[in-house]
Amino acid sequence: MKRLIERSRSVGEVLRWVTQNPSKVSASHYPIALHKLGQLLQQQQQGQATLNGESRGPGQMLEQPEFQTLCQAIISGCSKFDNFSIVNCLYAAAALGLPGESPLVRVLEDESRSRLGRFNQKDVSMVFSSEANNKALEAIFSSQLFYENRQERFIRSMAEWLPRKAENLTPYTMALIAKYVARHRLREPRLLDTIANFLLKRGEQLDSKVIQKLVFPFSRMNYRPSNHSELFPKLEAILEQKAGSSPLATVNILMSMFQLSHFPQTVLHQVFSPAFITNVMSSPYALIVRRYLSLLDAAVELEFRDYSGPRLDPRYRVLMFEHALTADEANRKYSYKGLVAEALRQLVGEECYRQDEVLPPGYCTDFLLWINRSGTVLPLSRVPAASKAPSAHPTTSPAAISLRSSVLALTSDLQDFAPVVLSVNDKWHYCQNSDILVGSRAMRDRHLRLLGYCLVQV
Repeated sequence: MKRLIERSRSVGEVLRWVTQNPSKVSASHYPIALHKLGQLLQQQQQGQATLNGESRGPGQMLEQPEFQTLCQAIISGCSKFDNFSIVNCLYAAAALGLPGESPLVRVLEDESRSRLGRFNQKDVSMVFSSEANNKALEAIFSSQLFYENRQERFIRSMAEWLPRKAENLTPYTMALIAKYVARHRLREPRLLDTIANFLLKRGEQLDSKVIQKLVFPFSRMNYRPSNHSELFPKLEAILEQKAGSSPLATVNILMSMFQLSHFPQTVLHQVFSPAFITNVMSSPYALIVRRYLSLLDAAVELEFRDYSGPRLDPRYRVLMFEHALTADEANRKYSYKGLVAEALRQLVGEECYRQDEVLPPGYCTDFLLWINRSGTVLPLSRVPAASKAPSAHPTTSPAAISLRSSVLALTSDLQDFAPVVLSVNDKWHYCQNSDILVGSRAMRDRHLRLLGYCLVQV
């Protein structure tokens, strides 16, 4: 039967083989038949376009009784099909151009969703490239199997049609898409701009917790949306109204904007106000918000010199991070950091560098060295204490000392040598298949340079 279907030369011939010999047709023959119909229709359309300059879709075939019989046979039996046949029928139906509301597509989609947990990776990829409505996308991006695996081909395809369908998506579905894109560092401009346009149109009706999910991919991918001149002021206005409703979401949104070098002054007045701080300190997420506020305060000092509003009370300043990032720790075995450490040990000796040093306002560095003007790497024993910990103070927390004062201290104390940060940039520090650093890493580098450190990228 497979050979007979594949050798057929017309739509009618395929339909006759399948519908007139039901006892000889198995589950695996249905996707073959649908694929063959798609090929024959495409050939017909190309021929018609050559003859009269126009192309016709599958409309005529959909009306044929034999095709309806074929569809009904698949609908009746698909619950008993193996995964491969289900997936291939859905993929072939999509390629054939069947409408999403057709009974065949609906049944195949429902059956596919019920089996997502049992599909292998190839099956999942084919299913995801066939579904496109809100319900299907929600199911796709809610799937743990899909979430944990990067589907670049599907994302590229989705970037083409999502702008046309975005208005029909729910905020929840769009947030799932944003979460997936951010997790896999997929810097797809068309997709990111679609999220930005969705946010611009719907932002005022959205909860700030949803907004933070939609904004995060922009900073994660270090990408300013094409509509940023409209979007960022809109976000500022929304935050002015909703800053206190969810303090953690507010500081997350602010952090995303800061990483993109946008500094909303009026919102900063609110988050550094006594009322906002008091509200935060009595909440269960007080520490994490303090960490974010401390880094935002440091960024204001380093990058937003024109700001003249309230600042974070020094009593509440803490280091953003006290140790290496979780992602760096989890991926340490895949990093080149070990090789670099061994090379430094052999070249300059362990006494001449520090590894995983955390520098105020809380940035973990891979390697920290001190080099004088002649290029000699100095042993730690010869580096002044103030230079080893630039913001240290005998009675005050390092994070409570002005960063600007730290820069001045470095300038005066390090006249004969300079602090050098050697950064090992692994693949997870970049957007996928790109040489663009993720937003948090890019901001870290900006701040370290402004603090007087010389950065060397490896």
